[in-house]
Amino acid sequence: MDLSKFAFFWFWYTRRMPPRIEIEVDPCEHITADAIGQPGQRVFYIHAWKNSDPAVTVLIEKAQLQSLAIGIEQFLADVARQNPDLPEASPNYDEDKMHIHPPVDPQFRVGEIGLAYDSARDQVMLLARELLTEEQDPESGALVRYWCTRSQLRAFSRWGMEVVSRGRPICPQCGQPEEPEGHFCPKKNGHFH
Repeated sequence: MDLSKFAFFWFWYTRRMPPRIEIEVDPCEHITADAIGQPGQRVFYIHAWKNSDPAVTVLIEKAQLQSLAIGIEQFLADVARQNPDLPEASPNYDEDKMHIHPPVDPQFRVGEIGLAYDSARDQVMLLARELLTEEQDPESGALVRYWCTRSQLRAFSRWGMEVVSRGRPICPQCGQPEEPEGHFCPKKNGHFH
């Protein structure tokens, strides 16, 4: 097998791939999640900054924020079990500081979210990876690493659940959001109520 052709192909292929964008917010001075818009038409964001650097914002879905908030609580409980000498992370936040104010310029829409803990620094990393189409190479997507304290993350989680709960009321019959003009409920044979 002639490896010189393979090496040339690999060089050509990697040069044609778009560069991967990696952003580090380390450490976060402030991190929050919020929604902008009216219930039923809200857009959800993760938003953080450090020092005087511009804020780094990404778009997420409501379900992602809800899952992330629940996952953070479970993750922090695991960290506390594995590190019993750590002080408890505070859930307190100042609501005025947690709101995002337009205009907002998100880097990308999030496809995957992950959490990691660095015990040497006592910092948690929230990783947000760009949502890609099936045609895009997974290695070409952008990602943001938000490094924050456990207390910042717990406050983020509690505030995130508050943001999610401020949406449309949920139908007790079918579990779907209710619209202000009425709700088509499949559990009531499609009758509006």
